[in-house]
Amino acid sequence: MIYPAMSSLLKKVDSRYTLVIAAAKRARMLTNGAKKLTSYQSTKDVTIAIHEIDEEKVTYHKISKVAPSKENLVETTLSTNEE
Repeated sequence: MIYPAMSSLLKKVDSRYTLVIAAAKRARMLTNGAKKLTSYQSTKDVTIAIHEIDEEKVTYHKISKVAPSKENLVETTLSTNEE
C-alpha cells in the first residue's frame, strides 16, 4: 500500500495535475537546499514533498489570469531590420 494514499492527497489539492506540479516544485526547492518541513525520514525529495503536502505544511494558490481588454491591453509594434 502506498502512503500517503492518493485519496488523502487529493483532499489537499483540487486535481492530480495540481498535486504533481506542487510536489515537483517543492521537490526542486528541497533539491536546491530548502529546509525540510516534515519529520518523515526519506532521502528522496519527491517523497518528502508528498508528505509535506499531506501534512498541509506546504500549500499552493492559483494565480488568475486577466482576460485582455481595452483597459489592460498594451500596444506594441514590431520592427524588423529589413530595409
